[in-house]
Amino acid sequence: MASKKSFELFEETALGGRAKCASGPLTAMGLTFLAGAYIALGGFLAVRAGAFFPSDLWGNAGKLAFASVFPLGLMLVVVCGADLFTGNCMLLASACSCRRISLVQGVRCGAVSWCGNFVGALFVAWFMAYATGLIFDTAVVGQAKTMPYAESVVNLANAKCHLGFAEAFWRGVGCNWLVCLAVYAALAAEDVMGKIAALWFPTMAFVALGMEHCIANMFFIPLGIWTGTDERYLAYVGSGKSPALTASWDAFFAGNLLPVTLGNIVGGAVLVSGVYLMAYRKNLSGRKG
Repeated sequence: MASKKSFELFEETALGGRAKCASGPLTAMGLTFLAGAYIALGGFLAVRAGAFFPSDLWGNAGKLAFASVFPLGLMLVVVCGADLFTGNCMLLASACSCRRISLVQGVRCGAVSWCGNFVGALFVAWFMAYATGLIFDTAVVGQAKTMPYAESVVNLANAKCHLGFAEAFWRGVGCNWLVCLAVYAALAAEDVMGKIAALWFPTMAFVALGMEHCIANMFFIPLGIWTGTDERYLAYVGSGKSPALTASWDAFFAGNLLPVTLGNIVGGAVLVSGVYLMAYRKNLSGRKG
């Protein structure tokens, strides 16, 4: 598989950040919506795959299955083309540092991608997972009838909303360090299979390690809240078969989404773009603009 040289990758991130800012409003709206939807689809697949392996029978096999299929979302973003906030943290920071765009342009473009991703993630959460009823599919384990997917997403929402601010922040840093390294590595590949291989393992790693991705959480936590307050699920909670919802919208926005977003920014803009900028600063002489 062909690949680019290391310094060429950093230059390509700067060019990619400039291209993001050059997109027209309709293009930006469409591509940011798609990126949020793609990440959510990967998240929904992960919930379905992970719940096939109940922990009391399979141990951590469910977590491994969850992590193994989640990279579908980032694969679709990179290969099919979409505009993801977490990847933009690296691309826009590189473009700013190389003076391809202004700081104001970078912040505006990042904010647009964050909002568009939110809409896409909520669309999949509501229409593809909740309104279809797929999240409420039941299964029989032994002699008991359960809602494995609903239980899984409620447990996820509960756990994510009960992280401390610092815990959520640093998990966000670690997550986007790996996500942006995945995107960076994919830039090195000249063919689709090379890009998929480069994307898959760092993305799988951040999920398996328990890191926090703000766009994925825009899918998991709202879906968990909607599911946990639905009458179909509450009937199982009342019978003692399923965990009760403890997550809330306040905890989602202030306790998870805020620190995780900040952590994702640091992970991509500082630990990837910033460190490579220091490494290649001399190469940038006379090449700015």
